[in-house]
Formats: sequence, structure tokens, C-alpha cells
Amino acid sequence: MSKKIVVITGSPRKKGNSFAMTEAFIKAAQAKGYSVTRFDAAFKHVSGCHACETCYKTGKACSFDDDFNELAPSILEADAIVFTMPVYWYSIPAQIKCVIDKMYSLCVGGKDVAGKECALIACCEEEDISVLDGVRIPYERTAALLKWKSVGEVLIPGVLNIGDIDKTDGCKKAAELAEVI
Repeated sequence: MSKKIVVITGSPRKKGNSFAMTEAFIKAAQAKGYSVTRFDAAFKHVSGCHACETCYKTGKACSFDDDFNELAPSILEADAIVFTMPVYWYSIPAQIKCVIDKMYSLCVGGKDVAGKECALIACCEEEDISVLDGVRIPYERTAALLKWKSVGEVLIPGVLNIGDIDKTDGCKKAAELAEVI
């Protein structure tokens, strides 16, 4: 079965460590015949949620028209969503946070998105794996709220400089996610 996967990235560094893991995952998923839609949040215009609760009332996910409206139909059609990001200051980077916040529109708009699979690929500079809790916990809560099944988390500490990921098994583990999604 060919799955439709949406990959949402949160890094502005095109040659960074989380992008390297993203590329490894996408390559492995496409090799399995999966269709992959990639949304690089750092290079899109997505504003914060206004909590106006008018989601989908204009026919679009968000009444405040931005690039989230380009992404929302792909999320609705997807079998799986994969979030990839670095940890910035112990939390989700701003570049992807607005996208995650606007997923609120799926709830307000009454969209049935239950049953999708999801995964998280993240890395951080510090060696302490608990630093990744700042992205892991919100990801897990998002999956629970939307009734998605988390099929895996690739959490790689100790990478900062471009290329540091090559000293770890992060890309290998990211590619392995394509086997379980």
C-alpha cells in the first residue's frame, strides 16, 4: 500500500543536522513507494493562531490566509505526519511552532483526523537527552489529542555544528522510521 506522508520541518538550516535526518527519512520512505509531501516551515509564511475559532468557515483551514492553508489539505489526506526539528532554547523552534498551533483548526473545524500515524525526528546540542523533552512532550500530547498513533521518535542529543549528525546513528534511525510508518 502506498502511503501518503507529510513531513513538516522546523529548521532554517538547509544543511543542518535535523535536515540530514529528514532527508534520510524521505529517501527511505520514497524507496518504499510512499508519496511524501514536504513542508519546510522555516521557509513559509505561517503566522500564529489568532484563536478566532473561525477555522474552515471560509472554506480554508485558517481565516487569516497564510501558507498553513497550503499545508492543511495535505494533512487531511495524509496517512502519516512526521515532524522534524532541532531543539532551540529547550523547546519547539518558532519556525514550526506556528504550524503546530494552527493544527488547532482541525479540531475547531470538526475534521476527522483520527487514526493517522505520526513520528518525531529531533536533535539538540546538549548531551542530556532530557533536553529533547521540550519537543517530545508537546509532540506526544498532540498525537494524543488528535488520536494519532505515534510509531516512533528519533531523538539525538549532542549535535550542534553542521555535519555532527554524521557522528551518530541519527540518519540511520530516521531512515528506519520508514519501515514502521
